[in-house]
Amino acid sequence: MIRYHDKEWGVPLHNDRKLFEFMVLDAFQAGLSWRTVLHKRKNFEQAFDNFDPVKIAKYTPAKIRKLLNDAGIIRNRLKILGTVKNAKAYLVLKKKHRSFSKFLWQFTNHKPKVNRWKTEKQIPARSKESDAMSEALKQEGFTFVGSTICYAFMQAAGMVNDHLVTCPRRRKVKN
Repeated sequence: MIRYHDKEWGVPLHNDRKLFEFMVLDAFQAGLSWRTVLHKRKNFEQAFDNFDPVKIAKYTPAKIRKLLNDAGIIRNRLKILGTVKNAKAYLVLKKKHRSFSKFLWQFTNHKPKVNRWKTEKQIPARSKESDAMSEALKQEGFTFVGSTICYAFMQAAGMVNDHLVTCPRRRKVKN
């Protein structure tokens, strides 16, 4: 958890494929602890073909059954089917908008939103930006992209800097 916090969380991310990975992981995290997902991350990477949306979009019922039997991942049928649906939506969005990154970063005017929280209790579960992202992604055919999931995604991908003002990582994260 510390390594993830110190190396990845909140660092601005613009790589389309990596952003898709974060979106997949955040969807699986819904209703669970991030620790659970983080500890299974390597298993997810293997099970979901390195988060390749082209491969995921072609998953067959047999592949989905295999995933449902894979104890190394979170075996939630709706989330697995949602990942396949999102891979298909991602491919359509990329054709339409050319860049998943630019599409997502538009919700923060293409730069990180830097917050100044003093306590964890101040950090919101959603924002007007995550509301807008959620709505736009749903219109593009995505699922498991409610505002709370989108906000967690925005935090992970560095679209919002929610490191507390007392956190040493706050200043180290490039805005």
